[in-house]
Amino acid sequence: MDGAVTAVSSNGEHSFSKPNRDSITLLAGLGVQGDAHAGVTVQHRSRVAQDPTQPNLRQVHLIPEELFREVGQAGYTVAPGDLGENITTRGIDLLGLPVGTLLDLGGEAVVEITGLRNPCQQIDDFQHGLLRRVVGRDENGKIVRKAGIMGIVVTGGEVRPGDPIGVRLPAQPFRSLDRV
Repeated sequence: MDGAVTAVSSNGEHSFSKPNRDSITLLAGLGVQGDAHAGVTVQHRSRVAQDPTQPNLRQVHLIPEELFREVGQAGYTVAPGDLGENITTRGIDLLGLPVGTLLDLGGEAVVEITGLRNPCQQIDDFQHGLLRRVVGRDENGKIVRKAGIMGIVVTGGEVRPGDPIGVRLPAQPFRSLDRV
């Protein structure tokens, strides 16, 4: 189940997309160094408006590059960083991992998965109609979110495109991902 990092992105300003970088540095308990969403408490504007003292369970945003191919088949052009993610991955079913999974990134960094990204209207502002491609309902009517996962930094370190990603599952029973 191991995979690889295909791109890394960060932005010090609150904007939807994030430019790609040669590397990013993850800081334990904070997130991506220099990124607008780094911090011990919530940094996403909508969350800050609700309660600025909430813990930041969304320090790092990861998306599988396989999603870009899927939406591409429907006519959308999405590249790494376009949807605001910090780390683009290949070869891992991110959405199928349980809460508490540890991702070993590169040589040092470790991110603990906290939940699913909750896709918002900004995705449709980026490309009209894209939101319905990354959030929908399954055959039982349950909401399915495909816009990536969120995590917190357990161990800091530098992450670069091409770095391996190791997956360490938590003890059972597994808890399915839900929006954070």
